[in-house]
Amino acid sequence: MDKYIIVTTLCNKEEIANKIVDTLLKKRLVAGSQVTKVHSKYWWNNKLEECDEYKLELRTKESLFSKIENEIKKIHDYEVAEISYTEIKNGNKEFFNWCKW
Repeated sequence: MDKYIIVTTLCNKEEIANKIVDTLLKKRLVAGSQVTKVHSKYWWNNKLEECDEYKLELRTKESLFSKIENEIKKIHDYEVAEISYTEIKNGNKEFFNWCKW
């Protein structure tokens, strides 16, 4: 049985965030997504950096993660992009049925 997950990645350009979401939806690799503007602080090349980013949360099945990761890497412009996922442990039956699309 497939596990359901939330894939997360961040972009510093809204156009790239939208292109990632649109591509994954059109290819039916994700059931749905949210894009939220966030402010990030992080270490990069031994310097403390900060910037506004767009956080993408993508609902999907674990079995599709490698395809999703590959699609994100084709579009993303970060040298090192976070592409991670968290398993959805509990949820209502209707939500999981929707994720099967």
